[in-house]
Amino acid sequence: MEHIARDADIAPVAALIADPTRAAILTALLDGRALAAGELARVAGVSAATASAHLARLLDGRLVDVVRQGRHRYYRLSGHEVAEVLEVLARISARPPVRSLRQSRQARLLEEARTCYDHLAGRAGVGLLDGLRDGGYYDGHDLTGAGERLLSGLGVDVAGARGSRRRFAPECLDWTERRAHLGGALGAAVTHALFERGWYRRGTVPRAVILTDEGREGLSALFPSKELTSHTPVT
Repeated sequence: MEHIARDADIAPVAALIADPTRAAILTALLDGRALAAGELARVAGVSAATASAHLARLLDGRLVDVVRQGRHRYYRLSGHEVAEVLEVLARISARPPVRSLRQSRQARLLEEARTCYDHLAGRAGVGLLDGLRDGGYYDGHDLTGAGERLLSGLGVDVAGARGSRRRFAPECLDWTERRAHLGGALGAAVTHALFERGWYRRGTVPRAVILTDEGREGLSALFPSKELTSHTPVT
């Protein structure tokens, strides 16, 4: 039988992601940070040796990179393209059942505000994009002049984001909200600025981020969106 020509061989990559342990490891790395093998083993619920074996396969498949600091090795996603694939899979996958109060709290925090690799997601991310659009700062494809001035005033490196090889300001469908948040190079630059200003900080739940009092005041002054300013307060 004649073989059909294909643009790319996606089966090996799909097989790497399909394993439950490797999927848990990749999901844990979706917050953009580099984690040690021991941390990833705990998240995935496997032994250190098992996690190391899975990480070796992910390295061979170029889905993760390793960062060495002295004797220590830390793993991270190999790039935003891998994160985008994982987010798309999350949108078409079933939500896991919540079986405890702890899982319910974790799910709520992720729905409120989280990082989608390196940009703000959840209700916070959706609210941010709505605020930019409703205020006339974003036209669905690009920043307006007023938008460039607004974000530059917040410390966002707009010029650097424009010069990136990554798409500048695409809308990214949020897997919990089913509405768009801001992605691409601009989404990453905005999120970096929000962390630098102390308006958001990372929470104890992986990927979850917490709106600070300073952030609530600052965002309220810029945008009327309640989705941006009604998250769980810092404790």
